[in-house]
Amino acid sequence: MTFKRNWVLEALALGLLAPLGAAAQTAAAAAPAAPQAEGETQSVVVTGSRIQRRDADGVGPMLTLTRDDMKFAAPTSVGDLLQAVPSVGVSLNSNGTQGTSYGVSSVNLRYLGSAEGSGNRTLVLVDGHRWGNAAGGRGFRDFVDLNTIPLGIIDRMEVLKDGASAIYGADAIAGVVNIYTKKRLDGFEADLRVGQSSREDAENVSGYLNWGKRFDKTTVFLSASFNDTKPIANADRSITQVALAPLTAPPTSPQGLYVLPGLSNNAYFGTPAGFAQNAANAITRNQGVGAIGAGAAADNSFHTATLPGDYYNTMTQGLQASGPSKRGGIFGRVSYQLTEHTTARIEALYSERKSSQLYAPFSLDIRGSNGFRISNDQAFNPFGTANGVPAANALAFSGSAFRIQRVPVEVGNRLVQQDVKLGRLLLGFEGNAGEWRWDATATYTKSRANFDSYNQINLDHVYNALASPAVCAAAAGCTPLNIFGTITPEMANYIRYNAKERNSTAQTDVALNATRTLMELPAGDLGLATGYEYRRESGSDSPDAFAGSISTVLPAVGGVGQSPTTNPGRSPTNGSYHLQEAYAELSVPLLSEKPAVHYLELDAAVRYSHYSTVGGKATGKLGLLYRPVKSTLIRGTYSQGFRAPSISELYQGQRQTNFQAVDPCNGGGAGLPGCAGIPATYNQSLYNSGLMRGVTAGNPNLNAETADTYSIGLSWTPSSIDGLSFVADKFLIKIKDAIAAQTGTQLLQACALSGQFCDLVQRGASGEVLQLTQAVVNLSRLEVSGVDATLRYVFPALKGKFDTSLDMSYLDRYRSFVPQADGSVAVDDRAGKGDQPRSTFPRVKAQAALRYLASAYSAGWKARYIGSTKDIANNAVNGGETASVVYHDLQFNYNLPGGKTSLGFGIDNVFDKMPPPSAANNPINFDMYTYDTRGRYFYAKVSTKF
Repeated sequence: MTFKRNWVLEALALGLLAPLGAAAQTAAAAAPAAPQAEGETQSVVVTGSRIQRRDADGVGPMLTLTRDDMKFAAPTSVGDLLQAVPSVGVSLNSNGTQGTSYGVSSVNLRYLGSAEGSGNRTLVLVDGHRWGNAAGGRGFRDFVDLNTIPLGIIDRMEVLKDGASAIYGADAIAGVVNIYTKKRLDGFEADLRVGQSSREDAENVSGYLNWGKRFDKTTVFLSASFNDTKPIANADRSITQVALAPLTAPPTSPQGLYVLPGLSNNAYFGTPAGFAQNAANAITRNQGVGAIGAGAAADNSFHTATLPGDYYNTMTQGLQASGPSKRGGIFGRVSYQLTEHTTARIEALYSERKSSQLYAPFSLDIRGSNGFRISNDQAFNPFGTANGVPAANALAFSGSAFRIQRVPVEVGNRLVQQDVKLGRLLLGFEGNAGEWRWDATATYTKSRANFDSYNQINLDHVYNALASPAVCAAAAGCTPLNIFGTITPEMANYIRYNAKERNSTAQTDVALNATRTLMELPAGDLGLATGYEYRRESGSDSPDAFAGSISTVLPAVGGVGQSPTTNPGRSPTNGSYHLQEAYAELSVPLLSEKPAVHYLELDAAVRYSHYSTVGGKATGKLGLLYRPVKSTLIRGTYSQGFRAPSISELYQGQRQTNFQAVDPCNGGGAGLPGCAGIPATYNQSLYNSGLMRGVTAGNPNLNAETADTYSIGLSWTPSSIDGLSFVADKFLIKIKDAIAAQTGTQLLQACALSGQFCDLVQRGASGEVLQLTQAVVNLSRLEVSGVDATLRYVFPALKGKFDTSLDMSYLDRYRSFVPQADGSVAVDDRAGKGDQPRSTFPRVKAQAALRYLASAYSAGWKARYIGSTKDIANNAVNGGETASVVYHDLQFNYNLPGGKTSLGFGIDNVFDKMPPPSAANNPINFDMYTYDTRGRYFYAKVSTKF
């Protein structure tokens, strides 16, 4: 691959003239470096640069999470640790039933993931090399599952909150997380942690056992880790016990809600005129009724459903605020010194996760408008001839007004299980050749997942079981269904459906890197790094064939074929792409030890990427580092980003889903233009438990998205106050042709307010949304800006040292610009808002810590602050504002004599703060990607070396 020389010159000139603007929080502590002789300047390689450099602060806004940070956080996963970083937004780090994580864990810097909680604009590296994408959801993922990286192998982490596409390639638009593995261990190292909430749930047992040994020319490192986390039931937390949004009509329940036209005017049953003509007059079975009365006595088993007498809480039916998860991993590395200047290594990793989520039974919604019929001679129709009613009075049910809702608890709670396996093999070489320091690696990563869904409903079988005896007899195995009375085990078995799905991802990556000092300039060494990378990504999704098909029993509704099951279906997906990249980076010291210039350095990088899907693109990065005096650093960067659409975004088959969304046309829409014709009786909560049925799909015609990132920062470490440091960075990120899909709420609002996207919202005559279509498009551009700051002071006292820190992130704006049908552009600023499900954007997030470390013992306190956000206006849950929250954590450690064994005890969330209630996140009542419901949590741990 060759570069055009004039392009490089043009890019460098353009970058030199570009304004230097804003970026994020910088390292409060630089990465630990090897000991050095007095007067010697140590060079290190840090995330954000391939060049060994003397000033690690110069690469950009970076946060280093050291061994001490991990020790005092005592995390159970990498995601736990990163989620607490103030600049990390809503991320998939919850195993609850109201989200889409399904046991996966992601990191979403700057809130820039293209879907809720997605991490596909944050690049995750391990020892500077890419990690494979995740599997295990309803379809594969396009980001790294942090749960596949065992805690036992991690030495430290660096978080670069700056664009780095020119250094590392695509996906580094929001920043880079680089996880460094342990390199030096002689003997055994073990760690065990046990924990439990104050409510005696959420039990966790986790740990690892490592062994390392250095022989003559060979170094071996082995690690085995495990993690077992128990669930949290919704019923055991006040915030999740009931849906806080008030009900306006009786909900569906095991007793059923029955709207049965004809019953109201049937003199034989003696029901009043107007009875059961709409949802407000639905009837429900009397409590304790099993067999329905015969003939005219049938209606004595029912009454008109009203509140509060017929209230039913689906949240307590076995749902989990967080499901169980078991993880295990084995890692091995063998390094061998081939020659004096060359070392080879091989690494192998295998990890497995078994996770699950428990949902309430699927709420049956049987309607004539969907083609269902109940014949008058159906075996369990208490109003038909099968129950001894005279033929003149017998009722059959069909037509658009007929509707039956029932929670079939007899079928059982829905259970979704994942079994995810990941294997990774790396072969690498590194060494010196003259002035060059080089490395070459080849990795192959494969992830496979089984996704099984139990206790769904076979709607084809429901149709057969409610039809006439002749229809049921013609269907193999048909068991008539008593929808009005007791559902027997035989009936439940007939209508139950268990779905099985499989998906996988694979990555092949070959990388060559080389760096050297080109020459010694008066101000320092002129450094160069260059390299080449080949990568191939592939993904495969094999959904349940029956769930993904179109029913041959149920008729189409509004021209849309119906699914034969309640299990979300989708089309199979297979796709792949490959790319080649080459890059070069320069570090140019301009001035040193001059008046008003202690040091001045220019850094430049350029990278060319060519994708088999979207063609080629070059990106550049420029940085300027200026120290007027030794204690003060001023830096600025400008970088270009580039992200090609992922396999999921390109090729994902049409997938059925339920959107958690707020419909502005609820109750008729109060005259909104896009709500014309919707009756005032329309109540969103009465349909599909308030969720919106819909489909999502990929788009093979997507273009790549590009980004410009500006940052300017200040770092101050006064020589007069040893141990004090202050860092502040301002950032601005602009993404063009952003690959995104409008949320369900955004689509509904656009249709209601302006008539845009109404073709994606299909409604029935009652106002119910029959299907909401969400496609991935190059829809908009994004602008995100803010400020990160870190204040840290480390000082000796009381025969030890105190380590104090304050990290803060301020989100100034998060704007999406969406073209409208009339040619205008709608601007949506999410900063400070939380009025959409699982999308909380507080302006301020912060973390403060105070630690005392001595030879025999240590203690630490940490407080985490999440600012308030604007919720749905004037709602009955919180009045329109989600409150701020502060979590306090404590930890104590004692080192046994000899210094090889440490005992620890900690309390997370000391004051037992629950998440602030949110109307936008009904019915779970809180944003599970921002807060957690563990409450006060106790843990103990022991670490030892031998």
